[in-house]
Amino acid sequence: MDKRTFTGATTKIDADKAKLDGIADISRSLEGRVAGVSVQNVSGTFGTAPKIRVRGATSIYGSSKPLWVVDGVIMEDVTSVDADQLSSGDAKTLISSAIAGLNSDDIESFQILKDGSATSIYGARAMSGVIVVTTKKGHAGQNHISYTGEYTMRLKPSYSQFNIMNSQEQMGIYKELYNDGWLSFSGMLNASSSGVYGKMYQLMNTYDPATGKFALANTDKAMKDYLREAEYRNTNWFDELFNSNVSRNHSISMSTGTDKAQYYVSFSYMSDPGWTLQSSVKRYTANVNANYNLSKKLSLNMIANASYRKQCTEILDYQKLNFQKVIIWYRNE
Repeated sequence: MDKRTFTGATTKIDADKAKLDGIADISRSLEGRVAGVSVQNVSGTFGTAPKIRVRGATSIYGSSKPLWVVDGVIMEDVTSVDADQLSSGDAKTLISSAIAGLNSDDIESFQILKDGSATSIYGARAMSGVIVVTTKKGHAGQNHISYTGEYTMRLKPSYSQFNIMNSQEQMGIYKELYNDGWLSFSGMLNASSSGVYGKMYQLMNTYDPATGKFALANTDKAMKDYLREAEYRNTNWFDELFNSNVSRNHSISMSTGTDKAQYYVSFSYMSDPGWTLQSSVKRYTANVNANYNLSKKLSLNMIANASYRKQCTEILDYQKLNFQKVIIWYRNE
């Protein structure tokens, strides 16, 4: 549509200005780029759709997600996830992004349609706004070969970076609560979240018929010994849950063209071992854009793109004592 005849509110962003080094997901590059557009990243896992709001955060229609359009093709989400589910930790959010298979180096520009006039072009699904993505094309008389290589290092977090209590400080708080009568035997024995005192009371209430004794004796010395052991039980959860790694992103593109035909071809490979343990992703993409000028008034544009993603995420349930592990594999072609 001619810009001179389009009366709606729109903003165009060049991909070179919006691209964030080290971040393969293109939807996150819109954060802070356009006035009135809100982008909230609810997870650092690749493929998770961020919470993007173009026309406000509420809607009587139940969904405020914008519509993604890539080279004129409407991109549907892999699975429908509402705003509440995005922050729930549900495994479906890991595969919900509609444009996770796009290579950021293939993007030429973003155009954001903010008001209701977009419905005249894309229908009722555009009521929450539209994000139009235009990919790169070949140009007549120009031959280009481009390679981009990115290496991003993530270091394991450290307790020195956060204001977090250690085991001794935490047990000191528990002792104050116990002295004030907040951690009594009757109140903590069957509580769902009772901490170390609740576990101690459960052991004191567990009878072993084989030995004829309770798992923990109901004496002051036994209680002090158990709590002293917990006081020095410092676990570095950053070592247990995170690792230092290097992610890689390689992309190569070739473009050429004459007055009759223009071509653009690209391939990319992204590998991220995952900042958290057992959270890894590999992605391959290919893109072909060919334009043929059949006459002065007729042209043929052929676009083909493909992506393959292999992603593994391990969810650790620390609410259970057996540290149950659930592994989710997802393949997208």
